[in-house]
Amino acid sequence: MENPLQLKSLNHISLVCRSLEKSISFYQNVLGFVPIRRPGSFDFEGAWLLNYGVGIHLLQTEDPHQMPAVGGINPKDNHISFQSESMATVEKKLEEMEIEYVKSSVEEGGIYVDQIFFHDPDGSMIEICNCNNLPVVALDDGAPVLQCSRINCNLGHQLQQPQCPTTVTL
Repeated sequence: MENPLQLKSLNHISLVCRSLEKSISFYQNVLGFVPIRRPGSFDFEGAWLLNYGVGIHLLQTEDPHQMPAVGGINPKDNHISFQSESMATVEKKLEEMEIEYVKSSVEEGGIYVDQIFFHDPDGSMIEICNCNNLPVVALDDGAPVLQCSRINCNLGHQLQQPQCPTTVTL
């Protein structure tokens, strides 16, 4: 497979938010991200969080009233997806936290993938799935492709076992 830009991994996604405090709380307390140091030279409010081998960069909007209204949960909208070991636990925790969600299921060749969709405080869609149930197969030759999600790279695990890889060469 060609890699013309010599990419190694996804580094971060940036999300504009109405309230930096509410968004930090959501990504920390609901999704398990850890706030990390952000360069002090930025001339705008924001926060960096990290876990699962990816960063979330939150950017405080200059005008919260200009942000789009939070709409209904639509699984076909743009979203960030996270792999979970227990969909039942996800559903239970979301109910305990009173977070509205939509469940979906996908079937391919007798293999089922469960999905749960919900919004962050600003309406960005989050998906939690057991997507690794479905084999990833290259279209060009039908060969299985190694997924990075099959390696446990959450921050807590890295702190206990520093040898955990943070990138995978495919």
